[in-house]
Amino acid sequence: MTSTRGAAPFGRTLCAMITPFTEEGTLDLDGAQRLAAHLVARGCDGLVLNGTTGESPTTTDEEKARLVAAVREAVGDRASVVAGVGTSDTRHTVELARAAAKSGADGVLVVTPYYSRPPQEAVAAHFRQVADASDLPVMLYDIPGRTGTRIEPDTMVRLADHPRIVAVKDCSYDFLGTLSVLRRTELAYYAGCDEHVLALYAVGAAGCVSTVANVVPDRVAAILAAFDAGDTTRAAELQLAVTPLTEAMTGTGLPGTVTAKALLAHVGLPAGPVRPPLLPADREAAEGLLAHYEELVAA
Repeated sequence: MTSTRGAAPFGRTLCAMITPFTEEGTLDLDGAQRLAAHLVARGCDGLVLNGTTGESPTTTDEEKARLVAAVREAVGDRASVVAGVGTSDTRHTVELARAAAKSGADGVLVVTPYYSRPPQEAVAAHFRQVADASDLPVMLYDIPGRTGTRIEPDTMVRLADHPRIVAVKDCSYDFLGTLSVLRRTELAYYAGCDEHVLALYAVGAAGCVSTVANVVPDRVAAILAAFDAGDTTRAAELQLAVTPLTEAMTGTGLPGTVTAKALLAHVGLPAGPVRPPLLPADREAAEGLLAHYEELVAA
């Protein structure tokens, strides 16, 4: 079965949104609502909460649910809200999926169980159990560099038969494997690595889940818009223009959470500190990030 780009179940330009905290380190719901509204107004038609960039390992279940409810209230029906619910424990993940549904999420992002490194049959069973736990559509999150286990292409193909498993956030860095799944299924693929936004979209992906969109949502959205308009040359130019900032935010050893929060703080948008074990960007790193940001927005 050949995939087409017709289906974009959660929108096209999704932001992997940071979780704003107060200076004391508590959840900043007012800030989250202001940031969410800002991102949507500037081109994002979907927001992914409680993911890697949202510091999900260090937020409580209650904080996760409150964040989803607050952002849902802020954006209404102007954007989809996808809630990260992945953990290393299937039972816990099921509980979070049900809580996300109650809080108003449109879908759930479910990462491969980490640390225990389950074999592929166990990986598939985990995703099916989570998908069966609520009525929400599921976006699989394939990021073996963090989890230690990838979702193999053949496993993706089997999971595509589940009626609620509809999408993939692809951080596999296996373009050939991704092409194989795109060709064999109707799963909606979303580029989870900012350097792959245009490349994956050009071969039929639904869109992206972008970390860089926290700070330049309009620039990320413009890449896809140019391609949709048939101006592939302009789309490539826009992707290349964002590349120095992408590299500074995601390719220098600092987590995207750290770099996004550093930039948001500099431009006056809600962010706050990161939670340990993460540490904030030092002054030199923050100044370098800001230089790349200012160069991009001035262009």
